[in-house]
Amino acid sequence: MIEALVFYMFAGIAVASGVMVISARNPVHSVLFLILAFFNAAGLFVLLGAEFLAMILVIVYVGAVAVLFLFVVMMLDINFVELRQGFLQYLPFGGLIGLILLVELLALGFGWVLAPDAAARVAVPMQPLETVSNTQALGALIYTHYIYLFQAAGLILLVAMIGAIVLSHRQRDGVLKQKVSDQIRRRAEDSAKTRKVESGKGI
Repeated sequence: MIEALVFYMFAGIAVASGVMVISARNPVHSVLFLILAFFNAAGLFVLLGAEFLAMILVIVYVGAVAVLFLFVVMMLDINFVELRQGFLQYLPFGGLIGLILLVELLALGFGWVLAPDAAARVAVPMQPLETVSNTQALGALIYTHYIYLFQAAGLILLVAMIGAIVLSHRQRDGVLKQKVSDQIRRRAEDSAKTRKVESGKGI
């Protein structure tokens, strides 16, 4: 009974947070609601016994990705009022694309058929669950059979981080930027002057 109540609490807050992510007017509030949704999804993973996925969701998505989104949104200084002015103009086109994607997803879902030998092909020799923990078993599987996909995911996150840095360091009026070349060429004589002040005549 307690597990069912905790599940409905986490699930309800996660669904409500997801709705607020797309309905909040302030983009900073949307990112904060996204972080709340991640925390509740991590709680659902803990209830399922997947503590490794819950830990990764909190560390990677909340601690890195969502915080990165928050910093980017706060630093870009985008005029969202101007962006929303053409919303009704592109609404029919966006609705058409959304309808096409929905039809494709429904066709994919209803046409899903498992191959007869699917269970044999995805079965991977693993140690008995009584001798290893969930995290240890997943780590052995990720770093052996799926190591290339794991590295590809890391490259995708690296590209996203570089893109965020490039967007936040664009040229803007009134913003001072560090110029390493000018700092290296700077001499002590150009930045400081030595004056001899007689005793009793200083400021």
